[in-house]
Amino acid sequence: MKKFKDFYEGGYAKYVLPGVLLQSVLIGGGYATGREIYSYGAKFGAMGWISGLTIGIGFALFAFLTFEIYRMYKVYDYKNFIKKVIGPLWPVMDILTVLIAIMLIAVMAAATGSIFEQVNLPNILGSVVIVLICGLLNFKGSKMIEKFESIGTILLYGGYILFTIVVLVKRGSNIATVFSNMDTSAYDGKVTILLCIWTGILYVAYNINAIPMGMFSLTRQTKRKETIWSGIIAGLLMVIPWFLSYFAMMCFYGDPSIVGADVETPWTKMIVAVNGGTALLVLFSVVMGWTLVETATGCIHMIIDRFDVALVEKGHEKMTDARRGIITVVTLVLALILSRIGVVTLIEKGYSILSYGFIIFYLLPTLLIGGYKIIRYKGAK
Repeated sequence: MKKFKDFYEGGYAKYVLPGVLLQSVLIGGGYATGREIYSYGAKFGAMGWISGLTIGIGFALFAFLTFEIYRMYKVYDYKNFIKKVIGPLWPVMDILTVLIAIMLIAVMAAATGSIFEQVNLPNILGSVVIVLICGLLNFKGSKMIEKFESIGTILLYGGYILFTIVVLVKRGSNIATVFSNMDTSAYDGKVTILLCIWTGILYVAYNINAIPMGMFSLTRQTKRKETIWSGIIAGLLMVIPWFLSYFAMMCFYGDPSIVGADVETPWTKMIVAVNGGTALLVLFSVVMGWTLVETATGCIHMIIDRFDVALVEKGHEKMTDARRGIITVVTLVLALILSRIGVVTLIEKGYSILSYGFIIFYLLPTLLIGGYKIIRYKGAK
């Protein structure tokens, strides 16, 4: 037991856990169902891998930059972090971060309802389950969230690998056809390298707020090599499931009823197509349900921490459990109302709009100002 604790608090917590928390928040909602993979890469068919490569590099880079700025200045909340890179404009990030958090939960809720319906359960039941579990996890605090999301990562990777193998075995021959013909027919327009790269940048932009959501784990990092390697690991943890989903979708590329513009949950469609939708679909529902809870929990935990930081700065005590519960319920209710719009609309329209805000107020300042401060930092080794 002591060896496990030493491992958990040592190398794992310093190098791997930040990436685990990042991908736990990221891989929920539209990502887990496959919808985001389609919208931000797979729709480009044989050229979609370029978007995926851009996404992996982008997340690794900005995870390192963010982790290192946290370490340098010992700031572990996104308000004080963002003040280091955009100064007095930090309130804009407050607005953007809360909006994207609510939208992420909305996509999660819409996806949960869709998955529940496909296994013949009431749509509303999924929402109720999510509310109860998220409330419990935020009530228990950071340590419980870390353990829940660590288990979720193992479950997620096991599930994704299994689902991908099943799809590849049954329909893998279509991948060769897609790439040999350089098929990009699902996209209504000309697919270029620059378009694929820009799409990957947009995806990184609107998901970048997931990096500060795991900030409570960064207190263990004391050296730059730890932030560099944990940034690389975070990028890999995020993009490996992306490519698994991408290649699975290439097995059905050209079939709009499974991999198409109007499909909310491509993964469930693919599983039903190759397995008839029995035990594997139930397993998929469990795996995706876990990741959806992780996303919602991370978003709410970030909002609660932001309130606590504001209270402490004004000389007040942190929020009571009752107030934490109220914020959790209010956030989830707002997200559930928004979720009625639907997964496709939220991802295609809402995410894209917010992406530009994060490019202006997070990506560019973190890369330019944050990068400059990291280079000039005298305490670096």
